[in-house]
Amino acid sequence: AGTVEYDAFKALVSSMFGRLLLIGWSFAFFFHLGNGIRHLVWDTGRGFEKSQANSSAWFVISVATAATVIFWVLL
Repeated sequence: AGTVEYDAFKALVSSMFGRLLLIGWSFAFFFHLGNGIRHLVWDTGRGFEKSQANSSAWFVISVATAATVIFWVLL
């Protein structure tokens, strides 16, 4: 019975839908990691000005996107 489930899982992650899910999950991981670091900086009392907060938000989005692309290119 284990082989049947594994084959079904393998078929799912090999499909276009499965790849999109995996890419989305990896982006979510890197986005969450980046925002965690951002919040650690905020815990020091820095980065609360509106321009700094906006810049750091876009930085997190950019880094998460780049990290996701690099991860999938190297994978």
